[in-house]
Amino acid sequence: MRWSAGVLVCVLLLGFGFSELINARSFQLGGELVDRVDSTEKVVALTLDDGPSERAPEVLRTLADLGVPATFYLNGSALDTHPDLGRAIVAAGHEVGNHTYSHRRMVFVTPGTVRDEVERTDTAIRAAGYTGEITFRPPHGKKFLALPRYLAEHGRTTVMWDVEPRSAVAAEIADEAVRAVRPGSIVLLHVMYGSGAALAAIPRIVGELRGRGYRFVRVSELRG
Repeated sequence: MRWSAGVLVCVLLLGFGFSELINARSFQLGGELVDRVDSTEKVVALTLDDGPSERAPEVLRTLADLGVPATFYLNGSALDTHPDLGRAIVAAGHEVGNHTYSHRRMVFVTPGTVRDEVERTDTAIRAAGYTGEITFRPPHGKKFLALPRYLAEHGRTTVMWDVEPRSAVAAEIADEAVRAVRPGSIVLLHVMYGSGAALAAIPRIVGELRGRGYRFVRVSELRG
C-alpha cells in the first residue's frame, strides 16, 4: 500500500509538473519567449487572438476611434477564408502574428505538423500584405517539445502575455485588465468570437490606462 501510494504521488507530481511546463507563460523548452518587457516607461501592448472573423470590421473601427495600435494573432485557416479581413487589418497599420493554421493545441504533435501549422499561416499572413517580423503565439498558450524546437531552429519569437482577464462581463474585464497592467505588460483579449464583452471592454481599458499615463504600442515596439 505504501509503495502504491508513493507511485501515485510521483505520478501526480509529474503530471502537475508537465502541466506547469506546457502552460508556462514565461518559459519554454527552446527559443526566445516574451511575456512582458521590463520597462521604466508606461507602455502596454494590446494583443487580440483568433480570427479574423466577421467581427473584424467592428474591432478595427473601435481601435481606429481610440487611435490604438494592436497586435493581432491570427489563424491561417481564417485568413484563407477571409483574406479581405486580413488585408484590412494590415492596411489599418496593425501588427500581425502567427497563431497557427487550425488553432490546435501544439503539444503532442509531430515536427511535420508544427511546420505545416506555422508555415501555412506565415504564407497567409504574407498574402495579406504584412511585411514585418511575424512572431508566434501558441493556441491556449500550450507548447511542448516539437514546437519550441521548430521555433528555436527558425529564430522565431514566442509572444505570451502577463494580463488576461477571465471574466465574461465587459466591466469586469476592464477592471481586471487595468488592475493587472504594469509598465511593459502584454494584454490578451479574445474579441473575434463570443459575446462581444471583450471588445466592449476595450474603450474603458484604453481610457483608464491613458488616464494613468500609459501609451499603447505594438508588440514589436514594446520589444524595442
